[in-house]
Amino acid sequence: MNSYSIIQVFCVVIFSFLGLKVFRSLRKSDTRSKKVANRRGRKRRVSASVSSSVKTTTTTVGVEGKNDNDLSHVRFDELGLDPRLLRGIEDAGFKFCTPIQARSLPSLLRNEDIAGQAQTGTGKTAAYLLATMHRLFKGSDRGNIPTTRLQASPRALILAPTRELAIQIKKDADVLGTYTGFKLALIYGGVDYEKQRKILQTGADIIIGTPGRIIDFYKQNVFSLNYIEALVLDEADRMFDLGFIKDLRFLLRRMPHPSKRLNMLYSATLSHRVNELAYEYMNTPKLVEIVSETRAASKISQVLYHVSSDEKISLLVGLLNAQKPFRTIIFANTKRVVSLLVAYLNCNGYQARALSGDVEQAKRQRLIDDFKIGKIDVVVATDVAARGLHIPDVTHVVNYDLPNQCEDYVHRIGRTARAGASGDAISLACEEYVFSLQSIEEYIGHKILVEQVNECLLPDLIKPVFKDRKYPKHRKNH
Repeated sequence: MNSYSIIQVFCVVIFSFLGLKVFRSLRKSDTRSKKVANRRGRKRRVSASVSSSVKTTTTTVGVEGKNDNDLSHVRFDELGLDPRLLRGIEDAGFKFCTPIQARSLPSLLRNEDIAGQAQTGTGKTAAYLLATMHRLFKGSDRGNIPTTRLQASPRALILAPTRELAIQIKKDADVLGTYTGFKLALIYGGVDYEKQRKILQTGADIIIGTPGRIIDFYKQNVFSLNYIEALVLDEADRMFDLGFIKDLRFLLRRMPHPSKRLNMLYSATLSHRVNELAYEYMNTPKLVEIVSETRAASKISQVLYHVSSDEKISLLVGLLNAQKPFRTIIFANTKRVVSLLVAYLNCNGYQARALSGDVEQAKRQRLIDDFKIGKIDVVVATDVAARGLHIPDVTHVVNYDLPNQCEDYVHRIGRTARAGASGDAISLACEEYVFSLQSIEEYIGHKILVEQVNECLLPDLIKPVFKDRKYPKHRKNH
């Protein structure tokens, strides 16, 4: 072996030795970093648990294996409500509170502000209506309001994001407040402008409505906000989605200080922005969260069909034929598809009507009333009907299109299985909207049962004469 070969072997040995040392040092460094990360993670978990235990204003109720609609053991007549309210509760057929009512009403009756979260259809409306009316009975007397402002000085304001929800709140308030003597004013856009003005001018104790029309009357000095004793923000997260936050701030800044009124905020979801609004305009609200194992009500049977876009309408009619639902709401993502489905259903044996944002309010309300009394079998709707509508005995909800927002899925299927009943939710996943499925299942916390599409579920249909509506280019994004 020559000297050159010996040098080569020597270099290989040296570099191998150095490489081994570097590898060992890196491995030790990685081990140390993992230990540090674990220690930091433990510290974060400990600090998080400590901080959560410090938040004594938060009440979280786990409803294991139960639907939020299930009743608690708390009776309404044990809460100390005014006897006139108890008579209205008896007429409504209520005896025991739902979990959200049982957890929030005792605090509200002690004049403590509440930010409440629970699934849709769990009794939030009754909770804040009872608390509002009880506050008006026990709060300042109307004689303290100057007589010059008597006809235009409401004592409570209940704000809702949609007309349909405002109308439903008013109906519930009429029942619960039958024996109270309070005058209620329902204020929302689209109808009865002068009639609503006269109602306000002749005196209203409680205003229920949407922000836009209420602000319109306020700016005309039809009423004053100086004597508001109770404030309710219903579906506050939806207020943000619909762009009402500026309107809310406009009204809230013109009311008495939060410490001088009872403030209630209820929603199906309490996001960070909603909580920020609560702490800015409420008096240290107590958070009441009713949390179940799944976000969707447990009494809703959920199934999913994978289907091509070409076969969706045929499958929809086939499922209706097979299941023979008593009352059905079908959701689509666009007004064009809503109109198309209504045309197909009416040609194939069903009484169907469309419910979307461009339907006039008077017609919309007649449609809802006809649906409630059974004149209409099926309502096909956009997400305008996903919240706030309480229509009894809706047996089936169909997501013809999967929604783009996972929260909307929960609100849509929440139109069935209300007030403790059971219901069915059917979703059709086509190639256009199937991409929403993963986020929906992650949000609700479980996989949706998949059913197979059989040939018997794909009947031949009578094709309607459907004129596709063309929208101007400048309106395509609206």
